[in-house]
Amino acid sequence: MALLESTARDTRPPQQAARRRRAFRRPINANSPAHRGDARLAWVLIAPSFIGFAVFAVYPTLRGLYLSFTDFQVLTPPTWVGLNNYVKLADDEVFWSSLGVTVYFVLLSVTLSMAVSVVTAAVLHRLTSSTVVRGLIILPFLISAVVAATVWSWLLDTQLGIVNILIEALGGDGVQFLTSRGWAIPSIALINVWKQMGYTSIIIFAGLQTIPATVYEAGRIDGASELQMFRRLTLPLLRPILALVLVLNVIGAFQVFDIVQVTTKGGPANASNVLQMYIYSKAFGQFDFGYASAMSFALFAILIVITFLQMRLLRASESDTSE
Repeated sequence: MALLESTARDTRPPQQAARRRRAFRRPINANSPAHRGDARLAWVLIAPSFIGFAVFAVYPTLRGLYLSFTDFQVLTPPTWVGLNNYVKLADDEVFWSSLGVTVYFVLLSVTLSMAVSVVTAAVLHRLTSSTVVRGLIILPFLISAVVAATVWSWLLDTQLGIVNILIEALGGDGVQFLTSRGWAIPSIALINVWKQMGYTSIIIFAGLQTIPATVYEAGRIDGASELQMFRRLTLPLLRPILALVLVLNVIGAFQVFDIVQVTTKGGPANASNVLQMYIYSKAFGQFDFGYASAMSFALFAILIVITFLQMRLLRASESDTSE
C-alpha cells in the first residue's frame, strides 16, 4: 500500500506539483484572523517581562536621569539645578580619587581573573574530565558575595585570621590585609577573583570544547609541546571567548560594592573607597540623591564607552575556526 501511494504521488501532473510549490511560497497574510490571533497571544506572553522591564529598569533609569539635574535631599521636593551636579562632579577630588581606586581595583582584578581562569579552564580541558572537580571550581561563584566577603574578612583578620597564623608559623610577620592602605585593594581584588574565577573558567572551558581535536593532533605531529600548542593554537582560537569574558569581568569589577562594604567599608583612609561606595555614602549617608545620581550616570557613561571599545575588540577578534 505504501508503495502504491508513493507511486501515485510521483505520477502527479507537473502542473499540480507546481501549484503546490507556489502555495508553499505564498507569503503569510499579516491581516489574516489567524495571524492576528497569534500576535495577540505573543503580546500576552511577553507582557509580564515587558512590564517588569519598564517598572524596574526603564522608569528608575529615567527617574535617576531627572534627579541628576536636581538638588534632591529626600525630605524636600527636587529642585532643578541644571548641570550644577556635573560641574560639581568635575571639581570633586573625592570622586576622582574614588575613580582612581576603582580603576586600580579593576586592573588588578581583571588581570588576575583572566590569567587564573584561562589556566584553570585549560587544566580542566586537557588534564581532567571529572564533573566533581568542575563543580568544585564553580562553587565559589554560587556563594553569596556577602557571605564570601564575611568569611574572607575572618580568614584575613590581623590577629585571629588563619592566614596570618600560617604566615607567622612559617616565620613571617603578620600582614594587615584589610587594614593597611597598601594591602586593602589587592586583598579585595583577590577575594573578587576567588569569587568570580569559577564562572569565567566555565565559560572559557566551554570555548575550549569547541576547538576541534584535530588541531591539537596536527600540533603533536609537528612536534609542538603542550605549552607551544597553548600559546599558538589555544589562545588564538579563544580570542572571541576571551574578549567576551573580558567585557563581563570589567563591567562586574567596576560595579563592585558588597565585598568592599563588608570587608573595609572604604577604609582605611579612603584607600578602598571605590566609586560605588562613594555613591552609596552620598545617597544613603548624606541623602544627597541628586549628586549621587549624577555620579551614577557618570559611571554609566564610562561603562558604555568601555563596553563599546571591548565589543569592537570582540567583533574584530573572530576565531580562526570560522574559516
